[in-house]
Amino acid sequence: MEKIMNVLPLSKYDYSFPDPHFAPKEGLLAYGGDLNPTRLIKAYLEGIFPWYNENDPILWWSPDPRFILNIDEFKISKSLQRTINKNIYEVKFDTNFRAVIESCAKVKRKDSDHTWIQSELIEAYCELHEQGYAHSFESYFKGKLVGGGYGISLGGMFCGESMFTLKTDASKVAFVKLLEKLKSWEFDFIDAQIPTDHLRSFGAKEIRREVFLNSLKLTLNKKTYLEKWS
Repeated sequence: MEKIMNVLPLSKYDYSFPDPHFAPKEGLLAYGGDLNPTRLIKAYLEGIFPWYNENDPILWWSPDPRFILNIDEFKISKSLQRTINKNIYEVKFDTNFRAVIESCAKVKRKDSDHTWIQSELIEAYCELHEQGYAHSFESYFKGKLVGGGYGISLGGMFCGESMFTLKTDASKVAFVKLLEKLKSWEFDFIDAQIPTDHLRSFGAKEIRREVFLNSLKLTLNKKTYLEKWS
């Protein structure tokens, strides 16, 4: 709890957030509140996202730097392209959102035996899915869900939340199909939030928070695709 001693507590009755421009480098901006869908969307619109461990209060973040993947800059390795060309996996969107997020919750983290995707978060994002904000990308092998991920779509931004895979390259193939869809819809970037080697291999990079927040403001002028992507 030491890390939140000097951080603003949120009220369950007020959906406002502190200005992320003034958050510390690590990005911890506020704590508390709830996962009401209205609060969640307001957070994403301001460049803020929830991320917390079991038994912690809800923690709200806007780190500096930010990790993003510009849609026009993504790259695919030759080995992954060969896998895609083999048509091993069938890729779908928004056909099994709950199964995807529950599968993501089972992924073991290097630094913990626990998941940050807890039951209350699963229910909140499933509700956002029903409202048309949250979307899943899914890989199937012989009819079985074997990989994919989910995120939030706002304007020309897709906020990638988590991925899982049960077979080699299954999530990567679904992710490439997501990128192709977003490019066809003229999305600007994927907000990957914090660095991962996985997304860095696709061309994701770190940018200053100020640059990210300015890009966010611009991309939110675009239409948000609230329809089911299937």
